[in-house]
Amino acid sequence: MSRRFLLLFSLLCAGLYAVVAGQPAPSAPAAGSLRWFKGNTHTHTLNSDGDSTPDEVVRWYRENRYNFVVLTDHNFLTDVTALNAVHGADEKFLVIKGEEVSSRFDSKPLHINGLDVSRRIEPLSGSSVADALQKNVDAIRAADGVPHINHPNFGWAITADELATVRNNRLFEIYNGHPRVNNLGGNGHPGLEEIWDTLLSRGVELYGIAVDDAHHFKRLGDLSSSRPGMGWVVVRAPRLEARAILAAMERGDFYASTGVELSDYRVADGTMTVSIDPVPTSGYRIRFIGKGGTVLEDVQGPTATYRIKGTEGYVRAKVIESNGKQAWMQPVMVGR
Repeated sequence: MSRRFLLLFSLLCAGLYAVVAGQPAPSAPAAGSLRWFKGNTHTHTLNSDGDSTPDEVVRWYRENRYNFVVLTDHNFLTDVTALNAVHGADEKFLVIKGEEVSSRFDSKPLHINGLDVSRRIEPLSGSSVADALQKNVDAIRAADGVPHINHPNFGWAITADELATVRNNRLFEIYNGHPRVNNLGGNGHPGLEEIWDTLLSRGVELYGIAVDDAHHFKRLGDLSSSRPGMGWVVVRAPRLEARAILAAMERGDFYASTGVELSDYRVADGTMTVSIDPVPTSGYRIRFIGKGGTVLEDVQGPTATYRIKGTEGYVRAKVIESNGKQAWMQPVMVGR
């Protein structure tokens, strides 16, 4: 990605809120010190229900030009020290420890990733879905980790109302590459993007993650398997270090993608501009979305600019590629 992209995109989280909402901008590193890092925050090994060793899993991500990967086995914390000794490289590749804290309420699976936790988290039950989610989020925070709530529609487990009650969590999956997580909704349940817009419309500021949830590294040609390379995040941070990456994610300094790469994203003078690094044989649509999931503007082509009015509640951008790939920019709350 271009240096110009890094500089201009920094205005999103460091400046738009102040320009549009008339409030102080959140603290962020200086734009000139920032780089972009591609990573996956949800993957599995033989330490839970994956089909490959941690070494094989890490090797796949390193060889496929990721900058970081978080190992998140179910209720198991893998020590990544030796993996970083073999595969890690300063400012090029990093393995981050993690755990998918997996509990249930009744028949509903409740899974929350704890990123860079200091110790293994024992999953906790609760008196309701919301109570169990909150207890496990709190346990992850107590272990110095960063939580993100996984695949709400897996087993139709978590509703927008339940997500809205969870405190001290900023991240949740709006795309999960596992073939049985119901990203698009069904059976009377909304899809994950609709859930996102419902929450944002209520003033619940959550950032959307795309992940692999990869289990199968030995069945890469099997479309029914849970394969790597399905969804990822691209994080703007000052350095490739676990805490720098996670701090940037909790500020919303990242975009999520299933294959679209941005070349420029900027907010200045009350406008939001998105530009794509296009594949010549593909077509693109850029949508700007506001309160209630309303499409504020829909532009065909690899670049688009939207002028923010300040009454939208929030503005987020989404890119749709003609072969089905997508990218999601994080929402900016306005007019509050």
